[in-house]
Amino acid sequence: MNPQGSLSASNSRKRQSVDGVEYPRRRATIACEVCRSRKSRCDGSRPKCRLCIELNAECIYREPGIKLDAGDKLILEHLSRIENLLQTKLSDAGSSTTIAMTSSSPAISNATGLSGEEGLMKGNVPVHTHPGNTGLGTWNNFSSMPKVHWTPALNLLQWPKINKLVSRPYSPSHLLQLELNRTPLQLNTSLTLDLSNTATYVQAFFERVNVWYACVNPYNWTSYYRTALSQGFRSGTESCIVLLVLALGCASTRGSISRIAHDEDPPGMSYFSAAWGLLPSLMTRTTMLSAQCMVLTSAYLFYIVRPLEAWTLLSSTSMKLQLLLSTQPPAMLPTMQRELAERVYWNALLFESDLLAELDLPHSGINQYEESVGLPCGFEEEDEETVPGGRDELWYFLAEIALRRLLNRVSHLIYSKGTSTSIAALAPVVAELDYQLTQWYENLPIAVQFPQGRVLLQNPVQTVLRLRYFACRTIIFRPYILAVLENDKLGMDNNVRENCRKCLEACLRQLEHVTEHHAGHMPYLWQGALSLVSQSLLLMGASMSPSLSTLLPPPEQLNLIFHEVTEEVERYAHLAPSLRLSAEIMREAEERRQAYMSGHRI
Repeated sequence: MNPQGSLSASNSRKRQSVDGVEYPRRRATIACEVCRSRKSRCDGSRPKCRLCIELNAECIYREPGIKLDAGDKLILEHLSRIENLLQTKLSDAGSSTTIAMTSSSPAISNATGLSGEEGLMKGNVPVHTHPGNTGLGTWNNFSSMPKVHWTPALNLLQWPKINKLVSRPYSPSHLLQLELNRTPLQLNTSLTLDLSNTATYVQAFFERVNVWYACVNPYNWTSYYRTALSQGFRSGTESCIVLLVLALGCASTRGSISRIAHDEDPPGMSYFSAAWGLLPSLMTRTTMLSAQCMVLTSAYLFYIVRPLEAWTLLSSTSMKLQLLLSTQPPAMLPTMQRELAERVYWNALLFESDLLAELDLPHSGINQYEESVGLPCGFEEEDEETVPGGRDELWYFLAEIALRRLLNRVSHLIYSKGTSTSIAALAPVVAELDYQLTQWYENLPIAVQFPQGRVLLQNPVQTVLRLRYFACRTIIFRPYILAVLENDKLGMDNNVRENCRKCLEACLRQLEHVTEHHAGHMPYLWQGALSLVSQSLLLMGASMSPSLSTLLPPPEQLNLIFHEVTEEVERYAHLAPSLRLSAEIMREAEERRQAYMSGHRI
């Protein structure tokens, strides 16, 4: 699970890369943020260094004590480069009517090739206006999902040809209603705890789970555990955190929950039930530790596929965080408190964005603090002994933050209500977004950069990042498929056809090894299942189009893919009513597609 390998017994404070190269101990940094992002030598002058004076920029130094090792520096530098690309490719339009594409992007200079007859002038894209909004503004305004958008998987059932694959109309509201009507989660909070395997589950958490969330500090874990033990695991935030770590660690030892027997309690449930009993008292506390407990609780709720309960808890977490961040800005917090605040904040924002991508839920407003909350830098090592298997890894977490922000911008620029759907207006935006996705991939550290080839990966982190990459690529190019399904003649245009090919290829890459998705079942089973359904429906619709079908593999290969995906989603059906409906839709859609391909009326 861990891209860096395990620690040696003789040198537990050093961390290794995939190649076995040991990174040095964390050392304090003195460069200001501006010099760090520009890779310039900082003279360390206070209150402003020479470069910041010349640039008239705000000069910010990290507080003494925040220490980074070589691996953390690498991902932070790469992420900074990615974010600079994301935020500077489009100029600040303010309240103007155009967004100027930068000429430095190869995607814009080489890929558009369209005249200005439909509102484009030398690469400028018309602003997609919304009621009460005079312009698109900067990229920084696109960090959350738009409030009205058409990205959910079931929106595809309203598309031409694909709408023939179901006998009744469906929409994302059907999934939401099913989850709203679901039997409440019933937990026995008085179960006797088995503490005989705690060391195993704690180690499993830090080796297999914390990589996804990075919100538990392995360097002060021993003190947390001692406090929880002294409280008999019956009260306090430390007890709740320890119980949730045990629940998630236990869950990680059993593989995908979809392979657990239907009549068996989910692994870790006894620990989770005990933690659930402590939550009421913690929910009334507005502290970062109580927010951390709620984030970990949401992580387990996602694991047992309870998305709406997770959202309900996250909404409360968001309110806590907004109050804490408004009264105590992260920059004013002591080093370790700020580090924890940043990690809890980003987890809450990522969770919410994933839910908003599929369900029409109220926005919490947590995204408004994104510009004032920094990126995690690394927990500081303490004197006590590190938990076995404990490493503070940020590579996946930071890469996921950058990709999620890009996905949210894609939704704003292409899928939000009122956006232009013309091919001419779409082309430069899609080209630029694809270019930035490529930059995201190329700037990943080697430890987590996945190979592009069609091979099964053994590293779960690389596997999940690859699936997320192709999901993002699919959604960037998906509007071209809709355009051709609406007007098959557009498929003869070389540029349109090439963009359709890119979309369909990305779909196929997500479905060619269905069991790859198990690597992300701890954080993403529900989201991943809907992604499988979405890509399958898109390919089914394409197979029914004369021009798009020529871009697909032979029919027998497609049939096998749809069969495997349908069987896989049906294995999830017992986990949630929304997934049961998804499985039913998949089964009916493939039966009706087969009838259509055989020339029968549907």
